[in-house]
Amino acid sequence: MKKKKGKSKISKLERFIYKSCITISILLVVGIVVSQVSLSESNIELEKLKITLEEQENVNQSLVMKINEMASLDNINAVSDSLGLSYNNENIKTIAEKE
Repeated sequence: MKKKKGKSKISKLERFIYKSCITISILLVVGIVVSQVSLSESNIELEKLKITLEEQENVNQSLVMKINEMASLDNINAVSDSLGLSYNNENIKTIAEKE
């Protein structure tokens, strides 16, 4: 026996609309996932840069402290004494800036 082809209850236009909606939904979900992954990677990179920045700021603070220590009067006197120089306050002149 041959089976007769019956008319489907869903027209071609409706099938096209359903397939289009499913395809668009899948593309939207994939797009959202890709954008979230990209955002997460950017956040990870930002955190790495923050850590690097904090480490560099600590190094800079350490160097500023070292500069201040080396520029102290006691250290200057010690270096000048080791080089055979003497500290004479009368030879120091201070220049004030005009505001």
